[in-house]
Amino acid sequence: MVGERQKLPTVHEAWLPREHALHRPRHGGRQLTALISALLFFVTPTMLWVFGVRPAEIENHRLAGFPSLASGWAFFTGLPTWATDQLSFRSGAIQAADGISRGLFGESAPLDQGPPPAAGPIPGQSPPKDGTVPGQPSQPGAAGYQRVVQGSDGWLYFGFDADAKCHPTRPLTETINKVNELRKAVESSGRKFVFVVAPDKSTMVPQFLPSSYPGKECAQAAEGPTWTGLVGQARSVDLRPELTASERRIGRPVYSSNDTHWRDEGSLVMTRGIADAIEPGVTRTWVSAPLKQYDLTADLPPLLGKQGVKTNTAYSLKPDGFVDRAGVATNDIDVPDIRRASPLVGTVDKRVLLLGDSFTKAASGYLPAAFTNLTMLAHSSNKIGLDATMNALVNSDVVVLEAVERNVSAGVVDFASDQFIQAAQAKLAANPLR
Repeated sequence: MVGERQKLPTVHEAWLPREHALHRPRHGGRQLTALISALLFFVTPTMLWVFGVRPAEIENHRLAGFPSLASGWAFFTGLPTWATDQLSFRSGAIQAADGISRGLFGESAPLDQGPPPAAGPIPGQSPPKDGTVPGQPSQPGAAGYQRVVQGSDGWLYFGFDADAKCHPTRPLTETINKVNELRKAVESSGRKFVFVVAPDKSTMVPQFLPSSYPGKECAQAAEGPTWTGLVGQARSVDLRPELTASERRIGRPVYSSNDTHWRDEGSLVMTRGIADAIEPGVTRTWVSAPLKQYDLTADLPPLLGKQGVKTNTAYSLKPDGFVDRAGVATNDIDVPDIRRASPLVGTVDKRVLLLGDSFTKAASGYLPAAFTNLTMLAHSSNKIGLDATMNALVNSDVVVLEAVERNVSAGVVDFASDQFIQAAQAKLAANPLR
């Protein structure tokens, strides 16, 4: 009837005759394939978990948890991330991609490109309480950032070594001023303060770096002024000469080719440097000798989706020349690790608090040999509150602050925050040594 509104069909549009103007095919075959693929993608991780298969944490970030149903639409947007992280064969897939790239194109897959993992840097480094992330540049991608710089003879370098100097979160001079504020607060309370910076591998072993990589020019230009400021203005213990001397003695670099940390020889150098900074000459009776080799998981290959092992040499450490005080390294300094021993010739008999990072953790098997009362604690620990860290400060006679060069260069160190400095100033002023 003219003027009567046309009614829509009472059946689904896909069920209409093909010649009907409103007919829309369901594309059944393709839709069914997509639905099955999606189902497998989301269900497979759950089924693998039931049968005991567990995904590995690669890329140095915590695996994404199952999204909450209370998150609204975010539940659906979070599912792909969860499923991707939970695929137990993900690491193998990355290695397969690299193998195919090498076979077809004669070069590695570009797995080292892009910004660093969201959860931060190298294993053993805790994120600061102020929310900054060591290992993550302030301007991601500003200089073609690489997580790993691949050098000659199989050497790997942490890309943040260069990016930290090229794109710092805060100027180095500001970080140095904060260190000196903390030094003044500690020394004004009657305590001794020692600052020590662990050099980057790219600083100590530059000969294997490639001829060109992102940030090379600005990082190399900044290296000299960086150490001038660290040693001259911040009065850091300069470990570089002894690290070089140790390299000459053993006939190879102190740092591992596939790890961003030094080997045990570097840990011994730092232990000796700290002890002598507290009591000059205390290490003159020390005797140390190699004992055995042992292997650890290397921390740089996983950033490329690979696996690797670094070989270390364990040493004895006899402060008096006779009694070996070297021990077992700790797995956790996010909570206070307290080591006590009887006084011995060649040891520092004071209450020493060492606020450090992963380099302190790496040296934790040797550091207790030098002290009768040592507490090791990560200055960026999230496991204890700021008050607990301040209590550790006042329960010490000596405060040692250790940090790796790249984090100091970038300004991503918790102890340089106003909150940390102000809390330390108030607590130390209220609790001077008598």
